[in-house]
Amino acid sequence: MIERVALHQIDSVNVLVRAHYLPLFSRLGVYPRELLDQAAWGPKSKRRLFEYWAHEASLLPLDTQPLLRWRMARAAAGIGLWGNLKPFAHERRAEAEAMLKRIADEGPLAASDVAETRGQGGWWGWSETKRTLEYLFWAGRITTATRRGSFERVYDLPERVLPHAILETPTPSEADAQRALIAYSAKALGVATATDLRDYFRLKPADALPRIAELVEDGTLHPVTVRGWSQPAYLHADAKVPRRVAGQALLAPFDPLIWERARTERMFGARYRIEIYVPAEKRVHGYYVLPFLLDGQIVARVDLKADRQSGSLLAQSAHREPGAPAHTADRLGAELQMMAQWLGLERVEIVRSGDLADALAAALR
Repeated sequence: MIERVALHQIDSVNVLVRAHYLPLFSRLGVYPRELLDQAAWGPKSKRRLFEYWAHEASLLPLDTQPLLRWRMARAAAGIGLWGNLKPFAHERRAEAEAMLKRIADEGPLAASDVAETRGQGGWWGWSETKRTLEYLFWAGRITTATRRGSFERVYDLPERVLPHAILETPTPSEADAQRALIAYSAKALGVATATDLRDYFRLKPADALPRIAELVEDGTLHPVTVRGWSQPAYLHADAKVPRRVAGQALLAPFDPLIWERARTERMFGARYRIEIYVPAEKRVHGYYVLPFLLDGQIVARVDLKADRQSGSLLAQSAHREPGAPAHTADRLGAELQMMAQWLGLERVEIVRSGDLADALAAALR
């Protein structure tokens, strides 16, 4: 499944469970989260994933590391970085090199080991130490060795973290790497527009559009039309169209299936926005809202919170989508019970908010 999805977005919000765990639950059901921890941050011999900036901060299969070295090289030169990191590629380069030497000499290091992680301005008010480390991380000079209990990133040299076979893989040209990344995107997405394909790994149009044309020319991508879509679309040559789409899944806000909101609306007719940063009184569906996918359609949305102190999975609101079938509450209730089991919670508690809440509560009696 890791190979199929290609990347798992990392997010700091932990009101339910950290975002990178959810796409696998959506597709596999109950699984041991320790397996993903080991794949991402375990011993070098057992690693299958590494961290880097892909869609956003992401966990990726190891074999994509050579495909992202062109982005690392650009970052090392100060290209494609956030503005407050660019000076470390130029006038403050000596500071970055000194930090790199310290890690090489002393071993793994977190920002809090050197200085206060946060400067002024809240979570993103990074200290100078954190900015130095993030520049080196973006440039591929260091990588994530592990994550602490607070989820703080601990940095180390790639040669001490990643398998030698990956580090010794020849670096492809930019064009070859970008073609491979787009092919990954096409396999993960199924049918997709050019915008969808480049958004998966956040490729710029100048990098992605020529590569898409080349993949069409060599037969990797097939141009297709989709009824109701205004843009041309593409299908990977190996894609298989199912006879039917059946099953159910709760989708995290950062799930690859729905993270590109315009695509979500095209695919499912559902306008979905994450409301974490919306003032509480202005929220429509809730704080951490997961769409519910049932037999190929988004039929409901539920605002979830893991109340670990009481051992409850709280459905703080539940809303039905237009045209949702009569059995939506039953199927959603079963999925919530499975999620509670997966998270080690004893019960599902329905807060009576939203037009599906009463039916959902009844389904869980």
